[in-house]
Amino acid sequence: MSSKYPESLLDLDVHGRFDQRETVFGRVAWDEQAPFYRQGIYDSVEGKLGQKKGYSQFELARALGGWAVYDYFPQAFNPQSPDWSNNMMGKPTLELESGDPPKLTAEIKKSALAYGAHSVGITKVSSRWVYSHDREGERLREPLKYDYVIVMTVAVPSEPIGSSPAFPAARASAVSYSKMAFIIACMAEFIRRLGYRAWPMGNDTALSIPLAVAAGLGKLGRNGLLLTPNRGPSVKICKVFTDMELMEDEPTNPPLRESCRNCFRCSEACEADAISTSTEPSKEVVSPSNNQGIERWAVDHDQCYQFWLENGSDCSSCIAACPHTPPID
Repeated sequence: MSSKYPESLLDLDVHGRFDQRETVFGRVAWDEQAPFYRQGIYDSVEGKLGQKKGYSQFELARALGGWAVYDYFPQAFNPQSPDWSNNMMGKPTLELESGDPPKLTAEIKKSALAYGAHSVGITKVSSRWVYSHDREGERLREPLKYDYVIVMTVAVPSEPIGSSPAFPAARASAVSYSKMAFIIACMAEFIRRLGYRAWPMGNDTALSIPLAVAAGLGKLGRNGLLLTPNRGPSVKICKVFTDMELMEDEPTNPPLRESCRNCFRCSEACEADAISTSTEPSKEVVSPSNNQGIERWAVDHDQCYQFWLENGSDCSSCIAACPHTPPID
C-alpha cells in the first residue's frame, strides 16, 4: 500500500519498517550498550521527592494514578472485543444495509469527538508506518490486512504542562494516555457493533505521527512531535485500524512546520540538549532509536530518556516552550 507521506522526504534506499524494539522503551529491555539499560524513570524518584515545587509525594501519586486505565486495561489495545464483561446484558451486532463511505466517515468522526477526541482524521493503512516487530519480537503481519486508519488526538491541558519537568506535567500526560485508551476502546467497539473489524492502538503497532500527518491532523515539528493547528504539540495521538471503507482526508502539506526553521524555543528549553539547533532538517540520525531515511529534525532520544531518569519522571518542557501550545486552557 502506498503512503501519503511525501516520498521526497524519504530516502527509500535506507528507509524501511521500524522495529519497535529499537525505540528507547524497547532498548531499555535488551540493549546492553545503552547507558539506560534496564533503568526505569522512577528508579531514582525517591531522591527527588520534596526537593522542589511540584515534586511532592502527592503530585507523584497523582501522576502514577493517571496511568491507571492505560496500564491496567490492556483489552483497550486488542484487535478483538474482550471475552468478558461487567454488563449482564447481551449486546447486538448491527447489520448495515450497505456500506456508504461518506456516511460511515461522518459517523466515525462524530463518534470520535463524542468519545472525547480533540480531532480526528482518516488515511489508508501504509505498511511503511507499521512496525516490523513488536516489543516482544513478534513480526507484525496482521495489521497490514486492514485498509484504513482512524487517527485521533487527545488534548493535553497546557497549564500543568507549563510546570514541566515537575510531576504535574507528568500527571497531565498520564491522564491523556488513559483517555487515549478509553477513546480507542469505545471507537473499536462502536465499529465492531456495526459488523466491521477494528484494532485499537496507542503508541504500539504503528508509528502515530506520520499517520497523523497523512490524515491531515498536523505537521512534524523541530521537537519531533506532531504540531496541530490549534494546540501545537499539546496532544497525544491514538488510532484505530479498520476494514470499514471510509473517505481519506487530505494530508498536511508541507509535512514539516515551516516556522520551526527559525524557532529554537523547544531546543533552548530542553535540559538534555536532545533537540536539534540546525536551521534545516536533514535525513541524518542522532540516536539508534531514530528511524533511518526520513527528513526531519532528528531528536536524540537517548539524551531525552537519560534526562527522564535523572528527573525521576517524564518531561514535557519542549511542549511547554512551543509557541503553538495554548498558554492556558
